[in-house]
Amino acid sequence: MPQSSPCSAVFLQFAKWPEAGRVKTRLMPELGAAGALEAHVQLTLAVLDNLCTTGYPVEVWWDREPGSEPGERSEALPILEEIEGAGLAQGVQQGGDLGARMYNGLSEALSECDRAVIVGSDCPSVDPDYARKAIACLADHDVVLGPSDDGGYVLIGASRVIAGMLEGIEWGTPKVLEQTSERLDKAGLSYCLLEPRWDVDEPEDWQRFLGMGVAG
Repeated sequence: MPQSSPCSAVFLQFAKWPEAGRVKTRLMPELGAAGALEAHVQLTLAVLDNLCTTGYPVEVWWDREPGSEPGERSEALPILEEIEGAGLAQGVQQGGDLGARMYNGLSEALSECDRAVIVGSDCPSVDPDYARKAIACLADHDVVLGPSDDGGYVLIGASRVIAGMLEGIEWGTPKVLEQTSERLDKAGLSYCLLEPRWDVDEPEDWQRFLGMGVAG
């Protein structure tokens, strides 16, 4: 394929930079800070493996500038070894809230690719077939959403974005999917919903993940 050909689709994996005490905090009462950090690393790697298996390009976007000192990188080393070993691009999320960060990520990706899909690092239920289905939906819709059991969504993808499409949403509440759908309708963007999936927030979600038999 000529180098000048546009990218057909790309996955953006949104991830928190691994640091004990700031990741998977709802698991800390049961696992402790170190255990919650290890859970975050395992989940991030599981999602990364699923996305890479799709055959589409994958980029990892951190929630802050990655640490540069050896001590700062040590907790992230298992993830960085996978990313760097596979030659994946890395980015940093930009924006004041999750909606702004996702909008900016999609907008930037769409400047180079026809379709872009964001998946959170706590969404191991987004298997390769589900992820590919999201890409396929964008052939006929502006936006695709993968609903989660808690009222949010495990992925959001777009082939077209409009400023304000993710503003004014009460992130972290059961209203996220409903409010996002309302914003998309108001913006005049067509969208499709995939079948519901689940993410890992609470201890019971972590046990569900362990039951999949993919954790190391």
